[in-house]
Amino acid sequence: MSKPLIFISNDDGITSKGLKTLVEVAKGLGEVIVVAPDKPQSGKGHAVTIKDPLRITKVDVFEDVESWKCSGTPADCVKLAKNILFKDRTVDLVLSGINHGNNVSINILYSGTMSAAMEGAIEGKNSIGFSLDDFSGNADFSASKHFVKNIIKKMLDYRGKTPLLLNVNIPNLPLAEIKGMKICRQSKGKWVEEFSESIDPRGVPYYWLTGKFENMEKEATDTDLWAIKNGYVSIVPSNYDLTNYNQLNNLDFII
Repeated sequence: MSKPLIFISNDDGITSKGLKTLVEVAKGLGEVIVVAPDKPQSGKGHAVTIKDPLRITKVDVFEDVESWKCSGTPADCVKLAKNILFKDRTVDLVLSGINHGNNVSINILYSGTMSAAMEGAIEGKNSIGFSLDDFSGNADFSASKHFVKNIIKKMLDYRGKTPLLLNVNIPNLPLAEIKGMKICRQSKGKWVEEFSESIDPRGVPYYWLTGKFENMEKEATDTDLWAIKNGYVSIVPSNYDLTNYNQLNNLDFII
């Protein structure tokens, strides 16, 4: 039997430590192909490039792994892979990450990591976005390898009727201190934004976005945020369908 084909992208860029870790794990489980941004694209969400040309360049970054860098966003990487680079091949699993920093709660809307995985799901592929709760460029991904490997193996065997999209967040702890994995729901939270104002050398004001995350469900114990804060790997089944089904039958007053 031929090896399963695993496609990998990310949002931290082709040279990130998290991507290198994910490739190392995945290539032991199948044939791996990488298309990742040529520079960090954090916070790009599901943006696509429409006003500028996209460029893809083959690179020698990972041993025995075909890899390309792309001038566009994470979603661009997946689209180019499907429609240009590997249009005659069948991908078995789409992976994104391992992101430097968590993608819990509302962060999924801003995350380039999860948008790459989501683009895979839109194309009908089982997809996973992996994130580590450590924003450092030199984060320690050693504990992540154990859980990433186990989840990938199980997803390669999954044969559901519809594609499965998982948002996986790993706490920043040694392996021995991680208590296990939990299936969770996305927690409710928001960013309380502030803008730092300054003046550029020409005397023109500019603004730098800052702020802090506010957990709106501090007592809830079934969320992704609770899980990683309490030593568990959180696994959230996600979706690109943003319909509020609870309100479908409550909108008669509009029409």
